Amino acid sequence: MKALQGKVALITGASQGIGQGIAKAFAAENSRLVLSARNIERLNQTAETLANGDAEVLVVQSDVTDEAQVRELFRSAIERFGRLDILVNNAGIFDGGALDELSLETWDRVMATNLRGPFLCTREAMRIMKVQREGRIINVGSISAQRVRPNSAAYSTSKHGLWGLTQVTALEGREFGITCGCLHPGNVDVETLSEARRINGEPVMTADDIAHAALAMATLPPNVNMLEAIVLPIGQSYIGRG
Repeated sequence: MKALQGKVALITGASQGIGQGIAKAFAAENSRLVLSARNIERLNQTAETLANGDAEVLVVQSDVTDEAQVRELFRSAIERFGRLDILVNNAGIFDGGALDELSLETWDRVMATNLRGPFLCTREAMRIMKVQREGRIINVGSISAQRVRPNSAAYSTSKHGLWGLTQVTALEGREFGITCGCLHPGNVDVETLSEARRINGEPVMTADDIAHAALAMATLPPNVNMLEAIVLPIGQSYIGRG
């Protein structure tokens, strides 16, 4: 039997990058999948690829910053599969600039996607998982939650906040059999990797590398939680950013 046989996993930001990689890894372990993203064309392409490998996939176009759309996303998941075992809060964006030049619009947009979205999804998942008395939530953070870069105020702050949300979720969920952990990736070779980092030749991982770590978290025994995991290329600056 595969490690996620019969499990239902909902993954946000699943149309590309890390979310797509996690979806592939979970599908390979026979998870039933609910895939969410704003880009429906890419989302359908991902789902079609997974379905060709016999995965059972539900696609729901949604914006995680919109409360009504998040509620509909989780309603659709329960209507289709009847339960939810794993939530992966992966949807996120990066935008930045010097603090004295950063617009409020940019700040609010990053906070909405990277922090409000996981809160809304976690709230819906907790309502389902408390009744089930089991479930696992995995938040995709960033090493920027602990070691910041210049010109990343909105992004780094949002990921700090996500780490705080992770801890509260783990604390409130434990008496109901709900675990929550935060996966902090370093540089991943995805479309959002800045051109500057590419030019500088910074070490990078693939989305599949991160997916392995997410799968390890998802397949732990139900009484075990990996509260935090930092995964980065061995050559990447991290400790003291050096």
